Amino acid sequence: MSTENLTHQDAVKKIKDLSESSKICMFCTELQTLPINSRPMTLQETDDEGNLWFISSDTSNKNFEIKDDKRVQLFFMNNGDYQYLSVFGDATIYKDRSTIEDKWSPMAKAWFEDGKDDPNVSIIRVEPTESYYWDTKVGKLVSLVNFVTAAVTGNTTDNSDGVEGKAQV
Repeated sequence: MSTENLTHQDAVKKIKDLSESSKICMFCTELQTLPINSRPMTLQETDDEGNLWFISSDTSNKNFEIKDDKRVQLFFMNNGDYQYLSVFGDATIYKDRSTIEDKWSPMAKAWFEDGKDDPNVSIIRVEPTESYYWDTKVGKLVSLVNFVTAAVTGNTTDNSDGVEGKAQV
């Protein structure tokens, strides 16, 4: 597996591609407490600056935990394509009408009785401070063929079709 550290727009593109293809992450809070609190969250969008946006209830434990400590960790996994992303960053909670209008998804109505007008709707923005990714250079099919070939022949793979590295926005 080779290492390719990314910065600026290359890092933003990698974070956007991997997070939006996974769509769901484990959203972890209270990072200083073990076991770490985590829950699945659906990503609304990754913007052109690499910020990750989520819809949340302002009465959720997650929001209370963010108000105490803004540091969060997100883990995305797209196992079908051998893509993984870890994002450590600072979370900010928004309650203003403009941000809610901009980030709202009709699918979120399942959690909010009054839709985007529900008083408990909040938007969380995670600004990455440190990210790390694992990906394939050649795609899922070629990687799978390489692994199967190694297994059938009794050889080991050198993982040369994989790439990993930091993604520093």
